[in-house]
Amino acid sequence: MKQIPGGETRRDFITQTTLATTVLATGGPASWLPAEAAPVTATANPPWYCRTLRWGQTNITEIDPRRYDVAWWRQHWKRTHTQGVIVNAGGIVAYYPSRVPLHRPAQQLDGRDLFGELCQAAHEEGLVVFARMDSNRAHEEFYQAHPDWFAVDAAGRPHKAGELFVTCVNSPYYDEHIPAILREIAGRYHPEGFTDNSWSGLGRGTICYCDNCRKKFRERSGKDIPRVKDWSDPAYREWIRWNYDRRLEIWDLNNRTTKAAGGPDCIWAGMNSGSISGQCQSFRDYKAICERADLLMLDHQARSDASGFQHNGEAGKLIHGLLGWDKLIPESMAMYQAGRPTFRLTSKPAAEARLWMLDGIAGGLQPWWHHVGAYHEDRRMYRTAEPVYRWHKNHEKYLVNRRPIATVGVVWSQQNTDFYGRDDAELCVELPWRGITQALIRARIPYLPVHADHIDRDATQFSILVLPNLGAMSDAQVDAVHRLVARGGGLLATGETSLCNEWGDPRPDLALGELFGAHVADPQCAHDEARRKRNASDTAHTYLRLKPERRARVDGPQVGNEPPVAGERHPALRGFEDTDILPFGGALEPLKLDAGADVLLTFVPAFPIYPPETAWMREPSTDIPGLILQTTGAGSRIAFLPADLDRRLARDNLPDHGDLLANLIRWAVKDDIPLTVQGPGLVDCHLYHQPGRVILHLVNLTSAGTWRQPVHELIPVGPLRIEVRLPSDVRRKRARLLVGGKAITAAGASGRCCVEIESLLDHQVILIG
Repeated sequence: MKQIPGGETRRDFITQTTLATTVLATGGPASWLPAEAAPVTATANPPWYCRTLRWGQTNITEIDPRRYDVAWWRQHWKRTHTQGVIVNAGGIVAYYPSRVPLHRPAQQLDGRDLFGELCQAAHEEGLVVFARMDSNRAHEEFYQAHPDWFAVDAAGRPHKAGELFVTCVNSPYYDEHIPAILREIAGRYHPEGFTDNSWSGLGRGTICYCDNCRKKFRERSGKDIPRVKDWSDPAYREWIRWNYDRRLEIWDLNNRTTKAAGGPDCIWAGMNSGSISGQCQSFRDYKAICERADLLMLDHQARSDASGFQHNGEAGKLIHGLLGWDKLIPESMAMYQAGRPTFRLTSKPAAEARLWMLDGIAGGLQPWWHHVGAYHEDRRMYRTAEPVYRWHKNHEKYLVNRRPIATVGVVWSQQNTDFYGRDDAELCVELPWRGITQALIRARIPYLPVHADHIDRDATQFSILVLPNLGAMSDAQVDAVHRLVARGGGLLATGETSLCNEWGDPRPDLALGELFGAHVADPQCAHDEARRKRNASDTAHTYLRLKPERRARVDGPQVGNEPPVAGERHPALRGFEDTDILPFGGALEPLKLDAGADVLLTFVPAFPIYPPETAWMREPSTDIPGLILQTTGAGSRIAFLPADLDRRLARDNLPDHGDLLANLIRWAVKDDIPLTVQGPGLVDCHLYHQPGRVILHLVNLTSAGTWRQPVHELIPVGPLRIEVRLPSDVRRKRARLLVGGKAITAAGASGRCCVEIESLLDHQVILIG
């Protein structure tokens, strides 16, 4: 029987990786376990895209055909236990002798069939092949032959990217030329599938006015293409939606083409970003793409300073929430110095690359090492992937075919990013999201992203939903939140959540105001977008006052003869016993409150910082609420936080903001949290269930480069004391470490398991059951 890398037979490979075609059992349904999970059912021979877990790519440059050492890379595939490779085939240039007119050969191809050689070598090794395309630009001779196939500005000038001309997604380039290349490659070389790096064409920042676009947009809308960007213009909004729909047409056309030419499992999967803003800018509708995808190729190669390594694990969970946990998401993980700054030909520090890979794996992504070029003078990059891939191969059955455990869902939508975030998505959408998730990670509280259209579908597995400044909500999404609360679910909403409809137009009042116990007091202010964004972007010398005040504590200076205030503060303010104020930095507008609304924070307006002699509160107290709590007859706990502490935490990193957000979630969730991790450091926690066991990933984010890439040194933390609430089918409290491979002592009772690990270097996976 044919051997594949690592020494397995193809039968072994199939048996071990029937992973993504199964759905897992949960035992008895619980509020924190997906109710839709079902007993394991294995498919005898799943398609390749359900069983290929480790990927590799040498992104071929035009100089590589004369120096590509296929034999060396074959050995590298074996060393890294790679099961699938992405090989450059065509698009801008061809890496094989193409017969398609104007399909230009790579500069130094010189008649060599490099794609064919690599495809044959991979198949001989038992690997699957994704033929890589790059299909949104062309050289000048192509433009001269078909100028009507290219994007142009309002004056008719072609859009260019460097020396290349940008093709138009509404032209025959996408409808005829690219399908012809796909058919040629599929018929001649039989790759398992196709992927494309730049399949979605011109981005949102530029409008194409070519005749193809003018004609098709008028047929769709009856309108001319908008001359300028204007989010309030119905034609511009229609143009946005039309562009999204066109990318889906391209996705479907390419899949019809490849399946017709290469068979029913010859899929086309265009690459996608790990950033929702990036998807918006490229007109890639994540939800609609995942509804039609068999596998998703994620081009998300490095972190930013702001989002950190944890964003990779979060991206995996967010996309799985759309795609399903029964499908795979290979992610391109750069071995070169990607990020800030980028150096294509030198190695990313091994610690930086390793942590990015490990957090992605913890979030359910499949690793895909990525090099640019086939020859490198910096050979350090060749050593980075091998130890991670070796560990991944040895423990792959625990890394897929599982369901996440979380009681907290954080709600998002691409529509909110588009039509509420508009041209300020970082400020309006991404910062609040990042602040909430940062608070959850600091507190070691497992969470899952939830699409706003999936609230009804997914909410039963959560005890609380968090809406971080979800400003644009449709009526249907608002109704789904009402149903969640009517069932007894908790709710935390921040900022301007539900202020606007799905197009970003302000409503007369907060659509969820009845649940919040708070309503817009001045519609004119609420409708002033410039004022709202100024309040969000500015940092002022403002504070929040805690209620009730605890003035004149015996361990602090007395003010006059005022007696101490009696009574305990609300549990949401736990940890703030020795302060009556918190730093804020933002601005708040008055709200109308319903009777019975419990206000725990009020706004203290700005006053001077300099000179110090002037730094005293001119207005120490107001009735402008910063935090409002409600408890419904159904037992739902609702927290509405008009004060944008989520955005402030993401920007300013003040611990008080993170602690308060975590407190609010714990209160609203009624402490229904399946995991407790005590000990030092910033640790990203991912908890999963398989029949009869739970799997806990811990990724150590503590380093000198936590908020400034790249990390060059791993710093251990510990000890960590861990308590896990077990599903009903996990009865044996045995624990084993998958990094290090040793058994550890497990204790506990009443459905809980307690373990302790002495030290955490980069990551650990704890198997319980």
